[in-house]
Amino acid sequence: MKFPYGIADFYALITEGYFYADRTDRIASIEEAGKHLLFLRPRRFGKSLVLSMLENYYDVARAGEFEKIFGHLSIGQNPTVKHNQYFVMRWDFSMVASHGDVRAIERALHDHLNAAIHYFRLQYQALLPNTIELHPDNGIASFHAAIAAVNQTPHKLYLLIDEYDNFANEVMAAQIGGKDRYATLVHGEGILKTVFKAIKSLSSGQGIDKVFITGVSPVVMSDISSGYNVSKDISLRPEYHDLCGFHESEVAGALEEIGRECGLASAQVAEALAMMRTFYNGYRFGYGDGPLLYNPTLALYFLDEYRRDCAYPRAILDSNLAMDRNRIEYIAALPHGNELITRALDPTNPPLIGELANRFGVEDMLKATKDQPFLASLMVYLGILTISDRDAVGRLVLRIPNLVIRRLYVERIRDALLP
Repeated sequence: MKFPYGIADFYALITEGYFYADRTDRIASIEEAGKHLLFLRPRRFGKSLVLSMLENYYDVARAGEFEKIFGHLSIGQNPTVKHNQYFVMRWDFSMVASHGDVRAIERALHDHLNAAIHYFRLQYQALLPNTIELHPDNGIASFHAAIAAVNQTPHKLYLLIDEYDNFANEVMAAQIGGKDRYATLVHGEGILKTVFKAIKSLSSGQGIDKVFITGVSPVVMSDISSGYNVSKDISLRPEYHDLCGFHESEVAGALEEIGRECGLASAQVAEALAMMRTFYNGYRFGYGDGPLLYNPTLALYFLDEYRRDCAYPRAILDSNLAMDRNRIEYIAALPHGNELITRALDPTNPPLIGELANRFGVEDMLKATKDQPFLASLMVYLGILTISDRDAVGRLVLRIPNLVIRRLYVERIRDALLP
């Protein structure tokens, strides 16, 4: 059994025989959910693989490989009529550098858009009647040219945007000058707002039919809302609760297979599952009572190491997740942040909110009173708190999801106390 740790390429994952927990049964629901969809999950939680799944399903250039890719999966047994009917363009805003002044960030974004459009031009050159003209200094103009070329064909565009808020979040969290740079990017005629205004405009019968956006929180989308007020947030819908993440039954099945390959006793496999449950399980996205989910990156890290060595990995925390400490530092610097962190560590006095906020910007957090839900909601979106249940009066009870995240809290407090 092979585990796709660090692999977000759906085509490679399927055709090379990696472990996959089938989520293709959600494709039809996503297709019917709307034209402009926003899906939020913590970083490194499998969002990129969801986009890659959609890319492979809808790509007109891969129509001949549909059976090879999807034939044995849920959607392959009952595909929708729109499979392989779109040109697909994909942007990944985690590739946009967040350092430097606003002009440097704008340049980086234009460069990324142009690189994506150049790849699009090469990928579909046999299907496009006209050459797409790239504008080196203006990725938005290049995007308009790409849509004009698509309009000369019988097909429409499906735009996929990964980590839409990544570089803006990095700017927002910067210690020096971050607030001014962030405001310049998302307000007024800021470049990020301008990009989303272009997407909205080109979706009005001009070539873009569908947009699927992933990110971590609704903060940036709220701050650019007047530029892109057409997105539907599906993050908390019960049918997408487990679109990313693993069920315990899926993790247990993988461990049993490793146990057979390694000749391990059933008690050893059960012990491994108990350890993974303590360290990696515990996430709930939405208000339903669905099963708790395992962080997929952490689970795959453990499973891959366990299969290779037939023993536990030496480090239970994947070093790539250590960056989440920066998120806790950012929370601590906001009004009432330290108080919220302290409450999160106290099981007798957990954070309580009426409902999870889904529309709030940076200014809302900076000006929030202690009783407003913005900061606690952000911590849920970041994955450093999760929904536990409701108290006697209907408030949401929040808690730290697992031991890995609790360790990040403790390390932050330890560093704050040390001289």
